[in-house]
Amino acid sequence: MRLRQLSLHCSLFVLASCGALAAAHADTVIDNANGYTLNAKGDVVQFASLAFDDKGRIVAVGTAQDVAAKAPKAKHVDMRGRTVLPGLIDAHGHVFGLGEMLTQLDLSATTSLPQALQAIGDYDKANARGDAKAWLRGRGWNQENWKLGRFPTARELDGVVSNRPVWLERVDGHAGWANSRALALAGITDKTPDPVGGKIVRDADGVATGVLVDAAQDLMKKVLPQPTEQDGRAMLDKALQKMASVGLTSAHDAGITVAQDKLYRDYADHGKLTARIYAMIGGTGPDFDQLSKNGPLESYGRDMYALRAVKLYSDGALGSRGAALLAPYSDDPHSHGLLFNTNEQIDAMIGKAMKKGYQVNVHAIGDAGNHQILDTFAKEIPANHGENLRNRIEHAQIVTLDDIPRFKTIGIVPSMQPTHATSDKNMAEQRVGSERIKGAYAWRTFLAQGSRIACGSDFPVEAPNPFFGIHAAVTRQDAGGQPIAGWYPEQEMSLKEAFRCFTLDAAWAGHQEKNLGTLEAGKYADFIVIDRDLFKMSPYDIYKTGVLETWVAGRQVYKK
Repeated sequence: MRLRQLSLHCSLFVLASCGALAAAHADTVIDNANGYTLNAKGDVVQFASLAFDDKGRIVAVGTAQDVAAKAPKAKHVDMRGRTVLPGLIDAHGHVFGLGEMLTQLDLSATTSLPQALQAIGDYDKANARGDAKAWLRGRGWNQENWKLGRFPTARELDGVVSNRPVWLERVDGHAGWANSRALALAGITDKTPDPVGGKIVRDADGVATGVLVDAAQDLMKKVLPQPTEQDGRAMLDKALQKMASVGLTSAHDAGITVAQDKLYRDYADHGKLTARIYAMIGGTGPDFDQLSKNGPLESYGRDMYALRAVKLYSDGALGSRGAALLAPYSDDPHSHGLLFNTNEQIDAMIGKAMKKGYQVNVHAIGDAGNHQILDTFAKEIPANHGENLRNRIEHAQIVTLDDIPRFKTIGIVPSMQPTHATSDKNMAEQRVGSERIKGAYAWRTFLAQGSRIACGSDFPVEAPNPFFGIHAAVTRQDAGGQPIAGWYPEQEMSLKEAFRCFTLDAAWAGHQEKNLGTLEAGKYADFIVIDRDLFKMSPYDIYKTGVLETWVAGRQVYKK
């Protein structure tokens, strides 16, 4: 990538951007930085110094000389030539889910069923409570990584833990694996019917095997112990610590509850939020009714929290064959996946949220799911004056080639997660075949038509580290460097595009581009210090990038 060098250009940039803030008082100057940011035109520019005031607002950015002139009495912090970037933004994560995963059994690194069973048994022994009612909870298993060719079973789980209930969520959260004790507590038998939008996996004899897909998980969730406020605080603390350590200064939380909203506001009130949260209300049911009484919350706690979006679901996930496809799965001709709602139901949900002024963000992975939501948006946006809401489809994973242009014409933001492509490459084409894969994880196709992609990770489905996402976007490779030429490399992003989709375009997708996404005068001093030069290193090593410091509103919230 060719970068603009900031000499005279930098000085002009500072003067132009700071004119309206000439009287602002800079309290702190970051000096001697190898800084990169995007400017108002979206170009990558470099800077050596950055000054901000006591409210964490940037006063000046540019050369040391220009910034010093704007901040004659400021305290100076020497970056010693280290690389400074705008704080990175994850446009789709699950903050409490990340915190929960950090406090439970994590099976994401297991590569075989025996290894997973060993880990479950070891965890049970290490966390034995002597209480038959104490649940063993975990997440992260993936039968595709195990090369199993099927789902695991309750009987296999019983072999390592049978004396207490076990519930283990699949890596994508769209399926769960239970032992027999948990199935019994949930009242699930071979005769229990599949709920609408869900599936109880059964063997050839009709016996429930222990795996519940999508809405069938609700049968188990009804009997799971509900987290207390203390549990919620522990989850949030863990998640915020992890996010700061990987350079995330903001995250869009894809589906929260009334209780979680209460905690976010409390943390914002007491200065405990170390990342900005752009939250989406989970669904349009009772939680929405309660949280939307006063309409969208555009800003709270000095712009640390916002609640102006709603998260809905169209379908399930590809790995568990719950994603809704227009034609049968290539590796399961008897299944089309699952649409969670009828057209009339999803129309009503989207219309209800838009009428109250909320941005609507809908999970859609399969081509049928995406098609349904595009059709609904095409009707509901004009009907509810929602043209300026920046409504989104979350994931936009498998889309027909005819439907991709509709994102642009209808005005829908594709909110996508680059590491999903490199995690799914071992099974995606098996699921959808060689033709449908042409519209899958199609970042270049979206960018070429002028769509602005908001990038995220979907943590804890994927790791929250945004450098993993930038690496996947640029190389279409996993961390092992596979495949060597990249997986469908014609869909890769440039480094500037990947950088932009985790900064400015993610901020834009949350209506926050005036405050976040770049390091410019008037915006917040949300920035990170990393251990290498992102724009001069080999793109194949981007995932190795380490975060040394994280700053939010001019306050250091993490130091390695």
